[in-house]
Amino acid sequence: MAKQKHRPKTPASRPAPGEGTRPVTGLRIIGGRFRGRKLHYSGDLRTRPMKARLRAATFNLVGPGIRGTHAWDLFAGTGALALEALSRGADRATLIEQHYPTADIIRQNIAVLGVAEQAEVVPGNVFLWWPRHIASAPVDKPWLVFCSPPYDFYVDRVEEMLSMIGGLIQSAPAGSLFVVEADGRFDFQILPNPAAWDVRPYSAAVVGIYQKE
Repeated sequence: MAKQKHRPKTPASRPAPGEGTRPVTGLRIIGGRFRGRKLHYSGDLRTRPMKARLRAATFNLVGPGIRGTHAWDLFAGTGALALEALSRGADRATLIEQHYPTADIIRQNIAVLGVAEQAEVVPGNVFLWWPRHIASAPVDKPWLVFCSPPYDFYVDRVEEMLSMIGGLIQSAPAGSLFVVEADGRFDFQILPNPAAWDVRPYSAAVVGIYQKE
């Protein structure tokens, strides 16, 4: 993948957790065997799904590397990223979401798609979960790790974010892919092995993709 270091000129901010709600909007799987299938979405701004165009661009960048992976959705929200990965050929998915009502919505979406045997929902704080459990995570197949938190975490909790991303990269099996979504305030150069990240700017977000050798 060609490496681009451009970043948006105007920083964009993701709404803070709990900052109101909006009406339910259409949310669908956009590719793979479940293409066009609707997903439940409460409209709660805590779950801000990645926009469809950005999701499509991201999965196009990852490409066939999705197939056969174990997808980890660290800030799962609606579960759209992990479920999109299952639709496109991932073998399994683990979705971590600390907001319990939102975790229930993920379970509804898993049931709607009929992938209960492939998907596990972990209701909890990912910053507490990963150091306790990642050492025992299965490594029989490459991981596909999605890190799409509230953008303010890259400012207010940047050390925790870097520790988590670095720890997951270290623990992941060879060939694993990492997808990090942020906004223009985050400097991707402070990530582990910064030269190996494929960083792409979009209208209101920046996406970085890394593959562990």
